[in-house]
Amino acid sequence: MTVLAHLRSGLKPHGLFIMGVDGARVLIGTDAGWWDVFAASAEHGDGAADPVDRWSKRVLGTFATEMGAQASFPSDGPPYAPFIAWALATGRFWQSPTGMMIHDTAGLMISIRGALVFDTPFAADLHNGASPCVTCADRPCVTACPVRALSADAPYDVPACKSYLDTDAGADCMGAGCVVRRVCPVSQTFDRPAEQSAFHMAAFHK
Repeated sequence: MTVLAHLRSGLKPHGLFIMGVDGARVLIGTDAGWWDVFAASAEHGDGAADPVDRWSKRVLGTFATEMGAQASFPSDGPPYAPFIAWALATGRFWQSPTGMMIHDTAGLMISIRGALVFDTPFAADLHNGASPCVTCADRPCVTACPVRALSADAPYDVPACKSYLDTDAGADCMGAGCVVRRVCPVSQTFDRPAEQSAFHMAAFHK
């Protein structure tokens, strides 16, 4: 079994999967089964701060130790590792028409939990070709945001987004996740649980 195959097999019971590979760097994110795993974890129930980051460091830190790799996490910093640049370099992430990144299988439901960096680059080419946005005729993500907070031509309007979330109409985004992320056809096939999206929205809107 190759290193990547062994890693892929080991990650699955934790609700994690390989989102992309660039040389010796492997980006790891949550799949549709992650929420049930995390919801049953000690980190989720202990009431302490940053439960997802702590869970990620425990689980991926164990893989790093066992496989002789170095682990890096989006929460480490400052300075923060350039995870967006790393993701784009794998050939499996692209900028969507909303300005957010899109992934070939997760769509806009991206949650990168960390990266493992090995000593030797991988020969396997996991690049999957063009962005799914290229063949998306309707592009529902472009018009989905009620307050036009997301655009590829302007920075994310966080104040407008958060103000909307405080309204009765914003309860849908708070309870089921950002409507822009949800309308993406690729996101819909990824089938992330609404409970996970609501958890992330609550953390974002603190």
